[in-house]
Amino acid sequence: MNNDLIQVCPVAEITPESGVTALVHGRAIAIFRTHGDDVYALSNYDPFSHASVLARGIVGTRTVAGKPVDFVASPMHKQAFDLRTGRCLDDSSVSVTTYDVVITDGMVLIGGPKENG
Repeated sequence: MNNDLIQVCPVAEITPESGVTALVHGRAIAIFRTHGDDVYALSNYDPFSHASVLARGIVGTRTVAGKPVDFVASPMHKQAFDLRTGRCLDDSSVSVTTYDVVITDGMVLIGGPKENG
């Protein structure tokens, strides 16, 4: 995990099942809070539409291989991205970068990119 964490906002300011955008380490990061209060961070860049829009996507859960997977569906073309891994659930050859998330004293802190390989 990247130790260079950037404080973004209180968790309480992110509505469950929605996302917000923050500039972290010079990159637009989409930060999501699920219905179960998990918080995830991905690149805000949608590789299908070539626009920074993922934070405006629809957050939900899809069953994949018999297990629930939290995802965000792009507001542009509706491709779903796994919030944990960044992998596109509709085209496994595509993924977006995910970022380390730490919650400390109710604050969301974002670190560097995760190594999902």
